[in-house]
Formats: sequence, structure tokens, C-alpha cells
Amino acid sequence: METGAAASLATTNKTSKYSQLSATHIFTAVAIETAGTWHHQAVELVQELGRRATIITGDSRETTYLFQQLQVALQRGTRSRFRTRSQPASCCNPFKIFTLS
Repeated sequence: METGAAASLATTNKTSKYSQLSATHIFTAVAIETAGTWHHQAVELVQELGRRATIITGDSRETTYLFQQLQVALQRGTRSRFRTRSQPASCCNPFKIFTLS
């Protein structure tokens, strides 16, 4: 599988799933692979949001900040999912406060 294939497939699937929104909304699928590959539509959207934020704040680093924040959020989400999968189910039960002997 080539780099970006999963992001392209996810973008295609999301676009198809939400196609009915195009009549009333502007829809852009955002697909980012766990390894950090971004679909070009996701990059274009974040660049546009950063450009608009720069107009408001006057800070030319807004796009860079936005990319950094999204990448950190992705890494945290990946770490959280990995941690949950790697622990035994008993440790993750919020209703199991203590065990009576």
C-alpha cells in the first residue's frame, strides 16, 4: 500500500457518506493517517483556516500553529487508543472501584 492510500480512501468514503450535505453546507473531508500523512484536502483546509486566522490576528505563524496543534492532538489520540488496547480489560472498568475479599 502506498503512502497516503488510507487517507485517500477515507476521504472518498467520507465524501460519499456526506454527499447530501453539499446542498446546504460546504463539506470538506479531513483524513490524516496515524503515521502523519495528510490528504491534500485536509492540508488545503488547514492552510485556509490558518490564512483566515492570520488576517484576524496579524500573526503569520497561525497556519504553523494550527498544523502543530492538530498533529499533537492526533498523537495524543493514537497514544490513548494504544494504551487502552494494551491494558487488561479489568483495569479499564470505571465501575470496578475495589474488590471485596
